[in-house]
Amino acid sequence: MKTPSLLLFASALSVGIAYSRPEWSDFLLIALPGLIASVILWVKAWRAGARQKWIIIDGSNVMHWQDGTPNIQTVRDVVDHLRAHGYTPGVVFDANAGYLLVGQYQHDRALSAQLDLPVDRVMVVPKGTPADPFILKAAKDYRGQIVSRDQFRDWAEAHPEVTEPGHLVKGGYRKGKLWLDLPQPATS
Repeated sequence: MKTPSLLLFASALSVGIAYSRPEWSDFLLIALPGLIASVILWVKAWRAGARQKWIIIDGSNVMHWQDGTPNIQTVRDVVDHLRAHGYTPGVVFDANAGYLLVGQYQHDRALSAQLDLPVDRVMVVPKGTPADPFILKAAKDYRGQIVSRDQFRDWAEAHPEVTEPGHLVKGGYRKGKLWLDLPQPATS
């Protein structure tokens, strides 16, 4: 959505300059179709974003699901499972996630590469900051669910949606196989 918004802004600015400066009036022949095209692209991007089923993964919680040992593959399994079910996942980690996984700090880009996710869908929160408020805000902003075993009880007053059935998606491993408590698609 950033690129279409940037194109829309640049096109509108170009039209404004060409319209307000007589010596640039010929530039309107290019700027005006560019503005129309960028509006169309922006609307398409907005609609595509509105149709996505967002889900936010509590990465620091999920990475312990397999046997209690932090493992990035566990998070990757959840990401892949969610994608296969039509979700658009984002992942939020505590600042110490890299230390737990590989013994050193890992930033968003390093973890996004391991998860095969765009870097703008992976966040490592600042040191000394709990990840929970970031997870809850992202879920609210994107109108998505949260994958975690955490109940977020300390945040329920500010985020009452955590008490709604289906908002928090539980999961884990049974006999080595991942399971997620996702809502079942409606059948006709």
